[in-house]
Amino acid sequence: MRLTNYSDYALRSLIYLAVKPEPPILANISDIAHSYGISKSHLTKIIHQLGQLGYIESVRGKNGGIRLARAPKDINLGVLIKQIEPDFDLVECFATPVNISDRHPRSTGLPITLINEEVDKSIGCVISPVCQLKGVFFEALTAFINVLERYTLADVITNEDELATLLFRP
Repeated sequence: MRLTNYSDYALRSLIYLAVKPEPPILANISDIAHSYGISKSHLTKIIHQLGQLGYIESVRGKNGGIRLARAPKDINLGVLIKQIEPDFDLVECFATPVNISDRHPRSTGLPITLINEEVDKSIGCVISPVCQLKGVFFEALTAFINVLERYTLADVITNEDELATLLFRP
């Protein structure tokens, strides 16, 4: 399992905002990008989406900036990842739409698709119609997400002082 840089940067941004030592002073994208050594332009898209999803609040004006819109204990990592990862297509046969809830009732709302071999036999792997590996991968993916869903942002910032020391160096 591998998350995109997009998800990594989204999580890092939320951590930054959660441990910011001066809550009345809002953060800005440049500060976050500088702290992590990542692209400001890439981070801008991420912050925008986090705002649309209700994780970050933007304040305009002279003293404007961004801050968390929810308490860290209310930000579930698994839910967040399911919202921002573009797909969870681990293998080729997870790439063509078919209703997965029919085949896997415990789909946990994952943004994946399984190939529909009955519609187009030319798509995907030759053994896809009978392959049992899809089920194994789906189970592994579900376990991965289930673990993430057991944690919140608050759980990963319990070392807040150490994080702040690294993020907010002069």
